[in-house]
Amino acid sequence: MTHHSSIAYARPAAPIRTARAAEYEVIARITQQLVAANARRDQDFTGLLEAVFRNERLWSTLAADVAEPGNGLPAALRARLFYLYRFTADHSRKIRQNAADAEVLIDINKAVLKGLRGDGAAT
Repeated sequence: MTHHSSIAYARPAAPIRTARAAEYEVIARITQQLVAANARRDQDFTGLLEAVFRNERLWSTLAADVAEPGNGLPAALRARLFYLYRFTADHSRKIRQNAADAEVLIDINKAVLKGLRGDGAAT
C-alpha cells in the first residue's frame, strides 16, 4: 500500500453523521439539560430559565426549517411540528411566569426523539 492509499483508507477523524443524527443529538442534549434544570427548579430557577430558552431557540429553528417551501417533510408533519413550536413558545412563557413546569416540554422533545429514532410518529 502506498502512502497516499493508506491516507485515503484511513479512518476519518470524525464519524460522518446524517442530518437526522445531528438533529437527534441536539434535541437529546437540550432535553437532558431541560430534565436536569427542571429537577433543580426550586434551587436554581435561573438554570431552568436558561434551559427553557435553549429549548425555545431549538423549536424556533425547527419551525423556521419546516416553514421553508423546500422542506421535504410531508405537509401534515410540518404543520404538527409548527404547532408544537407555537405550543412550546406559549408554555415557555408560562414557565417564565412560574405558572407551569417543564414536564410537557420534556415529553414533546422525547416524542420527537422517538420519531427520529423511527420508534413511532413524532406527534
